[in-house]
Amino acid sequence: MPASRQGKAPSISMTPPEGMKLEDQLCFSLYAASREITKRYKPMLDRFGLTYTQYITMLALWERNDLVIRDLCRILMLDYGTLSPVLKKLEDKGLVKRRRAEDDERKTVISVTDAGMELRDRTSYIPAWITDGVRLSREERTELRRLLCRFLGQEEPN
Repeated sequence: MPASRQGKAPSISMTPPEGMKLEDQLCFSLYAASREITKRYKPMLDRFGLTYTQYITMLALWERNDLVIRDLCRILMLDYGTLSPVLKKLEDKGLVKRRRAEDDERKTVISVTDAGMELRDRTSYIPAWITDGVRLSREERTELRRLLCRFLGQEEPN
């Protein structure tokens, strides 16, 4: 009878093959960094009743108001199925409104309401507060953003 059927585990080397260490995985470093930065935002955003995804949606709209949903999906790198409930919740909070595009009724345009603009003013300290808590110099943050944009195939920041 084979050893594994006698209650003994097969002998497996605990030395991972080349490239199989967790610490060597770019995906894990990106995942852990993403979780860490999102965790830092949470207490600040909780004060305003926002999730991180709602916050970045508002950031995009504050920068470029009156966006077609398709364009907002592209900017945020989210699919429609993810963004749609986020927009619904923001609309329920009175921060955005949806309307049909005048030139094409098949398109929905998202606009920031007065309450949404007031929220921008009330949350304007958050980016600096988050940046101050990151243990990177200004140059390192700039380089990290540049590398991440390149990785994502986006235009690099100035």
